[in-house]
Amino acid sequence: MANSSRDLIRTVRSSIRARTAFWQTDVMTDETERPSLPNVDDLVVGVLGGTGEQGRGLALRLAVAGQPVILGSRSAERAQAIADEMGRGVRGVTNAECAAQADVVIVAVPWDGHAQLLQELAEELADTIVIDCVNPLGFDKQGAFALSVEHGSAAQQAAALLPKSRVTAAFHHISAVLLLDEAVTSIDTDVLVLGDDREATDICQALAGRIPGIRGIYAGRLRNAHQVEAMTANLISVNRRYKVHAGIRVTDV
Repeated sequence: MANSSRDLIRTVRSSIRARTAFWQTDVMTDETERPSLPNVDDLVVGVLGGTGEQGRGLALRLAVAGQPVILGSRSAERAQAIADEMGRGVRGVTNAECAAQADVVIVAVPWDGHAQLLQELAEELADTIVIDCVNPLGFDKQGAFALSVEHGSAAQQAAALLPKSRVTAAFHHISAVLLLDEAVTSIDTDVLVLGDDREATDICQALAGRIPGIRGIYAGRLRNAHQVEAMTANLISVNRRYKVHAGIRVTDV
């Protein structure tokens, strides 16, 4: 009995030492180190609204990074024409084909067409990770302002319309001007990623990190997407006042 007790004590002490060593190692690592993210190099990324400036810019940057990319549009011919300009293996198809063929789909369509398009593509997007980057904004003489959305945000509307999809929200605050300018080799900004599916948000963060200079930062559940979408109006005001293409950086992460 005494030997068993001593063995148990040794086992417990060994466990404590192992945990302490792990903790010390973790504390002593570089302060910028974050949990590892999945390898997304081979995932096919589709961009709905891929012929608009934001969609085109995101598609270009991901393609430059070596990501397989499909552009979706109402017109397959227009999508292919833009894909031909990009090169790098980018393909242009209809929105429906894009939704059906991609592993991850970025929604980059105008707000006024957001609901109708997603309703039409609900089946094609089933079981797919959907990244909504739409900002519901209005404009008047005073500038940009956030619109009220029945579901709370564009991302929450997407989740309601796509019950079989894995909806996340990201890429709201990146300047299309910078994305499309290949002379800009690094974009100094963070991408706030929101969602309720950990694997999906990890993949979204990893995709953001494929673009030089950008980090994907988890920023909460999908119910918090409204304020992230709305912040785009503030950044537009910053850009107009200071004649820049501002982004967001999260400190101490």
